[in-house]
Amino acid sequence: MTNSTIDTTNLWETALLKIREETTEASFKTWFKDSILLKEEGGIVYIGVATRIMRDWLQDKYYKLILKTLREINPELRNVEFTVSKMVNKKKKTQKDQSPKINTVTNTLPIDNLYVDKNDNLNPRYTFDTFVVGPFNQLANAAAQAILSSPALTYNPLYVYGSTGHGKTHLIQALGNKFKQLYPSKKVFYVSSEKFTQDYTSSVQTGRAKQFKDKYRQYDVLIVDDVQFIADKEKTQEELFHLFNALYDNNKQIIFSSDKHPNTMKGLEDRLRGRFSSGMITEIPAPDTDSRIAILKEKLSIHNFSLDDKTIEVIAKELRGNIRDIEGIVNNIVLTTQSKGRDLRLPEIRSIIQNNIRPTKNITPKDVVDIVADYYGLNPTIIYEKTRKKEVVKPRQIIMYLLREDAGISYPTIGEQMGGRDHTTVIHSCDRVKNMLEDDHVLQQEVEQIRTIIRDL
Repeated sequence: MTNSTIDTTNLWETALLKIREETTEASFKTWFKDSILLKEEGGIVYIGVATRIMRDWLQDKYYKLILKTLREINPELRNVEFTVSKMVNKKKKTQKDQSPKINTVTNTLPIDNLYVDKNDNLNPRYTFDTFVVGPFNQLANAAAQAILSSPALTYNPLYVYGSTGHGKTHLIQALGNKFKQLYPSKKVFYVSSEKFTQDYTSSVQTGRAKQFKDKYRQYDVLIVDDVQFIADKEKTQEELFHLFNALYDNNKQIIFSSDKHPNTMKGLEDRLRGRFSSGMITEIPAPDTDSRIAILKEKLSIHNFSLDDKTIEVIAKELRGNIRDIEGIVNNIVLTTQSKGRDLRLPEIRSIIQNNIRPTKNITPKDVVDIVADYYGLNPTIIYEKTRKKEVVKPRQIIMYLLREDAGISYPTIGEQMGGRDHTTVIHSCDRVKNMLEDDHVLQQEVEQIRTIIRDL
């Protein structure tokens, strides 16, 4: 069987449209966007790609999908082969002109039009299927699952807090999307506190305050993100207080997220603080090492990309940042691998991490001592003393752990800074805290809160 050039081109364009529906947008851009169909001969389709890694990846990961798609279009086709071809780069500009069906959607439509539901502001990409559950967010996930079973009865409101990039928005939007799936008749609405404030201010200025109230009181599930931004906004807080009461009294589920616990949020009215605290407050701290490994694997799978376990473990240990940092590093590794046309060596991956993570603030050991001592209500001078009092030993060990894990200071140097202690004492203290953190959820929260205070300096 022999096809004309036009027929062959249309064959691959049609196949790409179908393949795009079966893969993630990131995977499609990475592995399919610049591929071209070189020829079809004797029932075999020859696909040209830019690099060897693209060729190998399509062969290993997508061969069955591509062949199945091609045969759905033309049942006479029997095989597909991938070839590194210089024609790919030569035809890129021509392809952009000739293949608007493949490229225009991404290039011309804003992200909101592609992803966000304009009726409820929810992003359908945020689901529980892609929400990685680990020790760091297990309690928050359990609370979310509980209110799905009994809306407005189990935990109302649900208040989730934690630093930027820990997955709060993913969790609360996944909740909204799951509510839509389980309870189609319920009206769900997601809004940032900044947008809520803008809506309220605009309604007052234009004489539409009643319409504003009617709009927000119609929802069965109201999700307000980043509620810390209403601090010091007296009128907005008053309106949210009355809205809260109206929804709560009518058994409507309310969900909040913030970067702070209500009790530590300055500029928040006591009556609203009380409403936030009346249901379930749960923290999402920074992901632990095991959770970072799981998140890395999930983010890599989105790209249909894999790394060996040793490399993943190294990345997880060196990346102590938030989930967005992890996602950014994964994207960088995938694209760098593609551009080089080969697997990256570990030093190259380490270089990517060092070049892309945000620099840490210049926090001194004294700063950490002062912060931890203040957190536990101690005079900083007692930390350096030789006392073995329980109320002093624990904070001192936490200080040593943070200096080692977060600041990367050597054991001997920590010992010198902590009153001339032997480095073996420091090692013992760090190992003890590390072991306790595996099971002690209270200690996990305390350490994460201390880390937040240090980051906010």
